[in-house]
Amino acid sequence: MTTETVRIGIAGINGRVGRLLREEVAAGGGSLAGGTARDAQAASGAASGQFATLGELAPRCDVVIDFTHAATVRAHAAILAEAGVAWVLGTTGLSDEDLDAVQAAAQRIPVVHAANYSPGVTLVTRLARQMAAALPSAAYDAEILEMHHRQKVDAPSGTALAIGQAVADGRGIDFASHVEDARTGHTGPRRADAIGFAVLRGGQIVGEHTLTFTSAAEQITLAHRSFDRRIYATGAVRAALWLRGRTPGLYDMEDVLGLRAP
Repeated sequence: MTTETVRIGIAGINGRVGRLLREEVAAGGGSLAGGTARDAQAASGAASGQFATLGELAPRCDVVIDFTHAATVRAHAAILAEAGVAWVLGTTGLSDEDLDAVQAAAQRIPVVHAANYSPGVTLVTRLARQMAAALPSAAYDAEILEMHHRQKVDAPSGTALAIGQAVADGRGIDFASHVEDARTGHTGPRRADAIGFAVLRGGQIVGEHTLTFTSAAEQITLAHRSFDRRIYATGAVRAALWLRGRTPGLYDMEDVLGLRAP
């Protein structure tokens, strides 16, 4: 089936990312099926293409792109799984219970879940995993610095955490028990196997992430800067088009970009 036939719905169509997604659906060759609007009064149904609930939107879609809020994830997982509609999920800050709901939905529908839909960040994360596997934690300290706009409400960012998870995966260690994301006062010497985080907020920075591996003799730096949040919308639409016809399962942007070994 050609990409022109893919009917794409947008959860939160009037949001900052939602407005970009509307433009990118057309640019990518998909068909905009409509979207959900937070204000129920603004959602007047099929005539406007805006709906008060995802349950109303889902039957009109092949794929739904969702960058809304962690509080909606479990409900959205149930609705889309029941409707048999593929899901591109870009929401971050998910709890273990939220992730369980995503996993459960992926048993019934194809789901792409990524903390960041930029191809560049996808490659950075992949390289982070490879570098961590090659650079022993006893000699190379891993530190992640991120900066975002002043309105961002979660810290560290979902992308920074994804990079940290990649480092942990490369080293074969549990991520949660090796995070150091708050240093103040007399903290003592740095743990050799820690994955450190530092967070900056200010202005309207779209997103900056820097991973360093530092030893006594050298430092390797891997950095990514986003200049326009449109890159996230472009990547999400690419993922939506890629999902058409896929079997149920949980995918990520490495799958979309064809980076997985066959």
